[in-house]
Amino acid sequence: MNRLESKVAIITGGNAGIGEAIARRFAEEGASVVVTGRRRQELDRVVTVIRHHKGKALAVVGSVTEEAHAQEVVRQTVDSFGRIDILVNNAGIGDFGKRLHETDDATWANVLDVNVTGVFRITRAVVPQMLKQGRGAIVNISSIASLVGLPTLPTYAASKGALDALTRALAIDYARDGIRCNVVNPGLINTPMAAPLVADPERLQPILAQYAIRRPGTPEEVANLVLYLASDEAAWVTGATFPIDGGMTVCKG
Repeated sequence: MNRLESKVAIITGGNAGIGEAIARRFAEEGASVVVTGRRRQELDRVVTVIRHHKGKALAVVGSVTEEAHAQEVVRQTVDSFGRIDILVNNAGIGDFGKRLHETDDATWANVLDVNVTGVFRITRAVVPQMLKQGRGAIVNISSIASLVGLPTLPTYAASKGALDALTRALAIDYARDGIRCNVVNPGLINTPMAAPLVADPERLQPILAQYAIRRPGTPEEVANLVLYLASDEAAWVTGATFPIDGGMTVCKG
């Protein structure tokens, strides 16, 4: 029996990297998958791959910064598949290489709008459907930047710290309604966002020296953890924080 048989999952930012890996892994385990993002061509590619392997998938183009998009994602998901069992809030952006005094208001507002308020919008739109069903699983994709101090990314770290706190609040508020909410905190993952760093040995090696397992993680490794948290195997898990970081936070601690 597939672990997500007959389940319906929404993955924001499902067009590449960790989001794509989660979408493909969920589909392999029997879920009907709805992927969202701003780039139609990439979303269509992910959907085509999933359908080629006999999975069920739908793309909804748009930005988590828009309330109308959040409502449209829910509408299309329910119209197409009848329910929403899983929400993975993966869409996110970063602003790296600046200290706080070098960060302007527009950058600060944009990062928080996507990484925090975007999660708020999508989750607020999804929760009423989960309440009707009497159950659901929400997994938020955060970062080790919320757990340890890292240089020159104050805006990103602030947004991910807020996301961790929001996760705990959601877990408390909805546990008696059968809705679980957990957060996954990846370290350096070999994704398109990290590609320039991973391709530069001079910059990469000092960073990997801080990791007990001295390599970047893969999107598929993150997807496997998210799969567990989204599945019924994690029925007694809520409000928890899961670093997946090759031991980096242990080394920093």
